[in-house]
This record gives sequence, structure tokens and C-alpha cells, in this order.
Amino acid sequence: MVNGVADGLAGVVLDRYDDNWQLQFFDATWMEEEASLCAAITEVFHPKFLVVKERLSPAGKSLQNPVMRVVMGDPSQSVCTVREGSAQFQVDLLDTVNPGLFLDMRDNRLQVAPLAAGGELLNLFCYTGSFSVHARLAGATRAVNVDVSHKILERVRTNYQLNGITPVKGEFFCGDSEEYLRYAVRKGLRFRVVVLDPPSFSRSERGVFQVKERMGELIGLCAQLVEDGGWLFVSTNHSEFTPDILDSLALESCQANGRKPRVEWQSSQGEDFPGSGTMRESCLSAVLLRLVW
Repeated sequence: MVNGVADGLAGVVLDRYDDNWQLQFFDATWMEEEASLCAAITEVFHPKFLVVKERLSPAGKSLQNPVMRVVMGDPSQSVCTVREGSAQFQVDLLDTVNPGLFLDMRDNRLQVAPLAAGGELLNLFCYTGSFSVHARLAGATRAVNVDVSHKILERVRTNYQLNGITPVKGEFFCGDSEEYLRYAVRKGLRFRVVVLDPPSFSRSERGVFQVKERMGELIGLCAQLVEDGGWLFVSTNHSEFTPDILDSLALESCQANGRKPRVEWQSSQGEDFPGSGTMRESCLSAVLLRLVW
């Protein structure tokens, strides 16, 4: 509903999930206006549930343990089910910063899903499985979901249940995405569509992951798994990537691994996000490539 400076409120983001709303502050100067902003949101939109989240620190820990205040409703009301296209997803606005569905990726999900019809999709760093749910509903025979978190994969299973999707063997892999990629390359696995949307930064038992250092290698591994004539979707929210930079890196990485790539399209955030790429809280670059041998 509000996307920072592009909507005239630099440092403020307001998102709606059904009747549940979250207000995020990226600039401390807005803290003094919290009460008046919440009153205006309540008066105009009549939310069932409203939470305020502070995003003032660039440190990674603020993403996992943000300061959150429930302004309206009861904490037990933080979970809701929302619709996107023909799919339904469970969202929890008190589950860290990210409630379960990235709204800025909506248009990309709806465009990529039909490409997997009749084939298999590989969803790396899958989060709550939104690409996979859309792909299965569009006719994909299987969607392999890869994530290091057991908790996240349970959220994927919940979203499958919401949409009446029966999992098939091998759809859930709890582990490192690069580990799975190398395994799949050794086994000679092939997928109609591969989705690569890694975090900008993360910590795990294997150490620190930074997408700006690893993206090229990951794209190269993914390129080896796409079937002849299949698609590779690559995206990142890291601010140092623009669609053109990501485009060039993807082409180079695919070619270095013996593939002949063709860029189908570039994209950024969806239509609800004017000014995408002009602020740190609003950055997304994505590219879809079709690959042949």
C-alpha cells in the first residue's frame, strides 16, 4: 500500500495481507509519528490486526529478531490465509520480518509457474514454497523444495495442504542449496524450470553466505540442471545488482557451463511497488532465461 519514497513517505512501508497489516519503519524520524500513522490506518482501512516493525538497523540480526509491536488485535490473530492468483498461502505477521510471502515477487511467480506444466521445477532457497505451489497448480508433475530450515519446509507443507496438493516423493530437501545443486549435477538430474532466488546475506553452520560473491557460481550450477529448452529464473534483492547487471552475469555463467542462453525477459518488483530500485527497502532484479545445449 505504501512503498517508501516512491509513495511520498521515505522510510515507511505498509503492507496488507487480507485484513492483517504491517507497518515498517526504515527511518527513526518516523517513530515520533507512529501513533498518528496507526490512527490514520485504523480510520481508513479498519484492520483486524496491525503490527509495527522497526527496520532501523542494517545488521542481519534485525531481520531475525526485529522490534515488533502489536497495535491492533491480539497476537493470536497474526496468522491468516491470503489468495494470490489461484493459490492460497499462510502468512504470520509475527514470524520475524518476513511473514511468509514476499509481495514484490508476485508478478514473477504468476509468469514463471505455467512454464513448469508437464515437467519438474527446482525451487532453491525455497522459503515457504510459493513458486512451487503455483507451479504444481499449473500442472507441474513435481516441485523440489530446497531449504536449510525444517521450520520453513513445514510451512511449505502447510501451503501444499491449503491448496489440496499431495506431495510426491522427493519434493522436500532440508539442506544447503549449493549442496543439493552439486548432488543434482553429479546425478545428471534435469528440470523443466529452475528457480534461484538466494538471500543477500545469511549465516549457517557452513559459514557466511553473500550473494554478490556466490551468484555467478550458483547460476552456473543451475544451468547444468535445466533440460534442453527449459527455463532458468534468477532473482536477487541485493542492491548492488540491477536487472542489466544480473542479466550479464547470468548469460556469462550459463555460457561458461556449455549452455546457449536466451533472455526471455527482465523484471523488478510488481506494479504495487513504484520506484523499485531507488531505495534500500525496495530493490529486486530478476531475469528469465531459456537454455539449450
